[in-house]
Amino acid sequence: MQDAKEEVRSRLNIEDVIGEYVVLKRAGRNFKGLSPFSGEKTPSFIVSPDKQIWHDFSSNKGGDVFSFVMEVEGLDFRQALELLARKAGVDLSMYESKNSTDMARRKKRLIEANNLAADYYQRSLIENQHARDYVISKRGLGKTTIQDFRIGYAPSSGDALVNFLKKKGYSTKDLDQAGLVNRFSGDLFRGRMMVPLMDSTGSVIGFTGRILTDDKNSPKYLNTPQTLLYDKSRHVFGLSQAKEAIRQADRAVIVEGNLDVVSSHQAGIKNVVATAGTALTEYHLKALMRLTGHISLAFDNDKPGLAATERAIEIAQNIGVELYIVSLPVGSKDPDELIKKDVSLWSDAIIAAEPAVDWILKQYQNREDLSTAVGKKHFTTAALKVVRMISDSVEKEHYLNKIAEISDSSVEALGAKMSEPVETHNLKPIAARVDTAQDPDSYQDNLLAVALTHGPAHELFRQIDKTIFGGEERQAVVDFLSSSKGKTVQEVPKQLQKYDIYVKILLLRAEERYGNWDDQARYFEVAELLRQVASDHKRKEKDKLTQKLRDAETAGDDVEAARIRAILNQLIKEIQSGQRPGR
Repeated sequence: MQDAKEEVRSRLNIEDVIGEYVVLKRAGRNFKGLSPFSGEKTPSFIVSPDKQIWHDFSSNKGGDVFSFVMEVEGLDFRQALELLARKAGVDLSMYESKNSTDMARRKKRLIEANNLAADYYQRSLIENQHARDYVISKRGLGKTTIQDFRIGYAPSSGDALVNFLKKKGYSTKDLDQAGLVNRFSGDLFRGRMMVPLMDSTGSVIGFTGRILTDDKNSPKYLNTPQTLLYDKSRHVFGLSQAKEAIRQADRAVIVEGNLDVVSSHQAGIKNVVATAGTALTEYHLKALMRLTGHISLAFDNDKPGLAATERAIEIAQNIGVELYIVSLPVGSKDPDELIKKDVSLWSDAIIAAEPAVDWILKQYQNREDLSTAVGKKHFTTAALKVVRMISDSVEKEHYLNKIAEISDSSVEALGAKMSEPVETHNLKPIAARVDTAQDPDSYQDNLLAVALTHGPAHELFRQIDKTIFGGEERQAVVDFLSSSKGKTVQEVPKQLQKYDIYVKILLLRAEERYGNWDDQARYFEVAELLRQVASDHKRKEKDKLTQKLRDAETAGDDVEAARIRAILNQLIKEIQSGQRPGR
């Protein structure tokens, strides 16, 4: 079920899942809260969205989202997978094939079916005059645009596409898994202009169908349901057509409607994509972040648009994207309408995009009477909610000063208000909260954490016997360090992929505990902790030998007792002299 596990993991934000059980507050790039496994008073429970892991310093526990749910719910892995799959909307039955090769083969077949459907819809458009009039005359789409976006038409008859694809060897099950049929196994799309949804490589993974005539009994737009290929929370419409333009412009513009994208591309402004009619998610931004760190949103400035912008600011802060807002001229419903009026208006609006926080502060300012105490209260409450999302301290100070100026308040008063509790948390109960004693060997993890992130210290491991470290994971890291060329580790090395989560936890420990230490301090910390590991190992060996000596003496085995006594005496001398361990 590895494919299913990775699919579930990719659809869930670890901080959202853990936030249902633990009150988390942002701390730089990470989140911090009180341990759910101990009665600590000072937060030492860390969640890293970047690494998709958690670590509890108080109990030395850590792992991924699955291990956390297993811990707090008292579940085994399969039960945790099923719980999280329901939350993520993943159908596990689709992953119960013999192996991942079967899954890859299944995905390939479904893509082929969707691509054939797109070809069929394109031919149907050519053959249907009514559809051509709508696409070309009413929507104003040119031949190149129709070809680039593979625009087509779904015939009104109930099973035209089904019959076509069955002749190509596709079963009803294939078509259902591809999202092409309705619950009666007939064509899902009928009498609609068809806009293929493509992945980043240009393969068709689904469709949006726009009805040609307004019919109150039918939805204006109909989309492919969630399938093995298509997930609306992750899909960026127009990405395959826009990616080169995004790279060149070093900016992506996100609009709400797919046809806004099509119109913009036709008008020559091609760094535009859409979120396919769904709320903006971290996955959308991360897909674009591979191409640019500057993203502009062209959302409505109504109440839902404000809420969407607030969510987008938080997501952008989490992943380090510079977010801007495109404001359409008054009276313009959407980019498509604006382009039809004058494409330069759309181009100018994109150029005039302003930082998202500045834009949203203006919206809050305009809706309140700031000459009154109540107006100032409401404005600062909304404004500070946004400022809390900002991770950079300098940027946060900038906006605190701006809010103070707008509301005629002092920065000190705003700071006091920032520290006030803003909401109550209804957390899920934890199955078995057990106060866990600190792992006596947890300092070994500190040692390995700081060593991984300080290349010069790797030399100290050249002559270390890895067996003095406890556990296979720690010994594997020691092996890596002993043969390392002294390069600082920032990502999990290939040699340690088997221990991916453990190494990520070490890197998180290093970030949290040693992030502000200088190189000299890190080197000395490694040397000191290595001496402690060696000393502790020898003390443990001394205890074992002492017990063996007693057993030999009790059994009357003088020869064995003498042999053990000699080894024990040598070990005691080494402990007293503080010798470092060798191979």
